[in-house]
Amino acid sequence: MAGERVFPPGFLWGAATAAYQVEGAVADDGRGPSIWDVFAAVPGAVEGGVSGATACDHYRRYREDVALLGDLGLGAYRFSTAWPRVMPDGRTPNPAGLAFYDRLVDSLLERGITPVVTLYHWDLPQALEDRGGWLERDIASWFTDYATTVHSRLGDRVTYWTTLNEPFCSAFLGYGTGVHAPGLRDPKLALRAAHHHLLAHGHATRALRDAGAASLSIALNFSPALPDGPDDHDAVRRFDALHNRFFLDPVVGRGYPADLLADVAHLDALEPAIRDGDLDVIAEPIDWLGVNYYAPTRVTSLPDRTEPSNCPLPGLRGMSVLPPQGPLTVTGWEQHPESLTTLLVHLGSHGLPLVVAENGAAFPDTIDPDGRVRDRDRVRYLAEHLRAVHAAIEAGADVRGYLAWSLLDNFEWASGYGPRFGVVHVDFASQRRIVKDSGWFLAEVAARNAVPAADDHPG
Repeated sequence: MAGERVFPPGFLWGAATAAYQVEGAVADDGRGPSIWDVFAAVPGAVEGGVSGATACDHYRRYREDVALLGDLGLGAYRFSTAWPRVMPDGRTPNPAGLAFYDRLVDSLLERGITPVVTLYHWDLPQALEDRGGWLERDIASWFTDYATTVHSRLGDRVTYWTTLNEPFCSAFLGYGTGVHAPGLRDPKLALRAAHHHLLAHGHATRALRDAGAASLSIALNFSPALPDGPDDHDAVRRFDALHNRFFLDPVVGRGYPADLLADVAHLDALEPAIRDGDLDVIAEPIDWLGVNYYAPTRVTSLPDRTEPSNCPLPGLRGMSVLPPQGPLTVTGWEQHPESLTTLLVHLGSHGLPLVVAENGAAFPDTIDPDGRVRDRDRVRYLAEHLRAVHAAIEAGADVRGYLAWSLLDNFEWASGYGPRFGVVHVDFASQRRIVKDSGWFLAEVAARNAVPAADDHPG
């Protein structure tokens, strides 16, 4: 195809899901309740009053979903193991739960698909939340025990391991703003939970390495801050410190940013949680960084640097978050692929290989009378962001893979089943799957290892 942009040989193409969002079967084979089961039962917590109790029924239909991956020619599947399925009480292994992931991994390998395992995608066992959850320092050892239990079962067949997915969301949305499970609203608790997430990552990474794991990572969600004007440098700095550098810097050995510590010092929460040796543990080397990117955030500085922000996150005094610009996704997110290029080039300067572990968008689907699912907006979004990834590679970023979010329409956390991110349409009533135009587009990209240039725009 004239003008197509070719990716490096061996580039990894795939799609991603998360256990609570797709598996369902929340009471089957000994699985215990998670914080999301409990949170979703709270009136008003989730749009439509729904939960992940059934979701995409992936627990029973995983063979069908693996076959879809194979039909699309995608070489990788990023999925998460459910802690409450593996350890219903958070501490005791459940053979039936581990057996499910055995079957899933074997099914993937039979189709030549590389499993990419995420150990934590927000579904903490409620039994551990009852003991303090991420606010309890001991969770670092609890998580490490869980991680090594999963590795001992799957490590002979799984090479790629991710400890945590988006600790920013788990800590700040779960313990700070309360819009995610477990629904707590306290900035001090959010900061403590965030530190314990990173501490758990470090301990688990060290233990998994000792157990023979060869390719270890963490997946962080980044939102580049865009200034509204030339006087908004402090707003950019504050937002970047909390959303991006808070998690990246200690993982790559830089410790917590000094400016972040100053921003949140008035809360007297983060520094008291940090003990001698913690930063060395958090900086345990990783082999690659999972980069989750959806949208930038537009910010502006306030005249009074002590004025409360309109964004309810710790440390953001003296700034406001502005509305996104341009055509938005169903979730109200700005489409700004050039920010992905800039982000990947910046992250590449840290010397780590990168994998885009999540990228995608929610748009409406249109089903033709013949059953074809058309989603032109998503095709365009994927094409633009894949070109952005390619531009970053040309600029020197060591990007080795792209995993679309998501394989299936699924339970989108507090938004319920409204936003559809999948490249495969799911009729939640019948559980019928239909590959969308975006799925076939991704399949063609993977087959060619190339994305069309802008003048060859698909659709």
